[in-house]
Amino acid sequence: MRTLFGIIFLMVAAVGAAFGQCSDGDRKALEAFDRAWGEAGVKGDRAALNAIYADDYYGIPEMGNKKTTIDGTMAQFEADKANPGGADKITHDHYMITCTPASALITHRNVISTSLAAGGRPGTVYTRSVHSLEKRNGKWQVVSNATHAMDDIMTIAYLEHDWNDAGVTRNKDWFEKNYAADFVSVSSRTGKIYDKASDIASTMDDKGSTDWAETSDMNINVDGNRALVVGIYHVKGKDDKGVAFDRKTRFTDTWIRRDGRWLAWATNGAIIP
Repeated sequence: MRTLFGIIFLMVAAVGAAFGQCSDGDRKALEAFDRAWGEAGVKGDRAALNAIYADDYYGIPEMGNKKTTIDGTMAQFEADKANPGGADKITHDHYMITCTPASALITHRNVISTSLAAGGRPGTVYTRSVHSLEKRNGKWQVVSNATHAMDDIMTIAYLEHDWNDAGVTRNKDWFEKNYAADFVSVSSRTGKIYDKASDIASTMDDKGSTDWAETSDMNINVDGNRALVVGIYHVKGKDDKGVAFDRKTRFTDTWIRRDGRWLAWATNGAIIP
């Protein structure tokens, strides 16, 4: 059983060197700005949106300018207000932010919980956005935005990262939701087989701790409604007796798509000497 995954995303690596002046404080402020932007849309705050978008804003793929984009947001707000039960619930996570004193690039995942998924059933849709910002008259403004749907490989990569976070925080709800009912794991250390319930219980009851973990050599292959992820998992921490360990494991994760959702179906690994 693995309790922690790490995924290295390279989505903005090519521009990272050009944005070396971005401090942790800058990134936190920019994430707060982005979240406030999302809230302004949910609340239908036209005044806030007018200040957030630059006059020369341009959005893709809707090919909209500032006026048409804000008008579209307000129209959606009115539709959701009239039918709150049918409104999509949108959250943003996995932020990657780079910046200089006068410009910034923000990318993040959008998790859209909707009743309009495949077959008309409630479901989850994943997209990713990339925002370009400039500081004008001392205030950040959005000058462009591009949003696109994520393919299966990208979706699974993010789900592996979610698995990582759930292991760190021991988020039982995530495991219950994202493990298939017939999930199976095999311990790389003992060879013991766990089903869904026993794997979750083992994770929750683990007395050890993880100080650092990284996944490398990630290879994701999708064939229809099944996907295979192979990589190397390197973890450092302390066991339940407080003894430090430094361990590398070559792992294989299997995902299965059911009712339009990817679910973790199986995991196993072998320790690398």
